[in-house]
Amino acid sequence: MTTRMFASPLFLGFDHLEQMLERAAKTSADGYPPYNIEQTGPTGLRITLAVAGFTMDDLQITQEDNQLVIRGRQMDDAQDRVFLHRGIAARQFQRAFVLAEGIDVKGAWLDNGLLHIDLARPQPESRVKTIRIGKGGGTVAVLEPQATAKQGRTG
Repeated sequence: MTTRMFASPLFLGFDHLEQMLERAAKTSADGYPPYNIEQTGPTGLRITLAVAGFTMDDLQITQEDNQLVIRGRQMDDAQDRVFLHRGIAARQFQRAFVLAEGIDVKGAWLDNGLLHIDLARPQPESRVKTIRIGKGGGTVAVLEPQATAKQGRTG
């Protein structure tokens, strides 16, 4: 049984957000591969995953709706090698991150066993609309929308 977070009748149109939160809660609690999330600037984010032993051909990054999915699958090259001890994980993985609306994936690169994915979070715009109140008929007329950019921090 799931409890609805936005059950109040005052929250209109938040069904999509509730579904995203449920999807994030269902992601695996497995800690492999370990990752960092860092802020690289006022609008920049970077996800770094430790993927030792994986090559670029073993990794796949996709954006499915608002979900960033990173998959790793190593080709089995063990038939040519004899391991006396195998402590480096060679298992497949899938790590998913739920992205907010408007977050853009800027790029990804692999460097010394670390997979870096850069994201950009756009500055939100403040919108003000004036709604005309009419007599009967049930139609709503929207007057000129006024978009104003929010002041961003500098420094």
